[in-house]
Amino acid sequence: MTLNLTLVTLVVPEYDAAIAYYTGTLGFVLLEDTPLSATKRWVRVAPSPNSAAFLLAQAATPAQHAAIGNQTGGRVAFFLTTDDFAQTYARYQAAGVLFREQPRHEAYGWVVQFTDCYGNHWDLIGPP
Repeated sequence: MTLNLTLVTLVVPEYDAAIAYYTGTLGFVLLEDTPLSATKRWVRVAPSPNSAAFLLAQAATPAQHAAIGNQTGGRVAFFLTTDDFAQTYARYQAAGVLFREQPRHEAYGWVVQFTDCYGNHWDLIGPP
């Protein structure tokens, strides 16, 4: 039996702004944008077509709105790996990504923490 994690829900305030940020600023791929009703869409974005994807879910309740940007209670929520750390870091700097620290070298490679436009914490990780 083979199991794979393929989709993670990311609560956002609005679909189109989230699509613009993740595809434009972070360079993700829009995999799907299917209307389900007048207010709900099935929107999937991913760092690449072959990686696990995010389901961008527009908040619909006060509790969902309160979770935007803090879905892990302030911990790093997502770990994004790159095969070219310096290039990805420079691209994200030029795109205005908010870095919380300077890049540092760890035993597992280069890492720098950033915050997406909603306040979620990410680690960008490159090879050692």
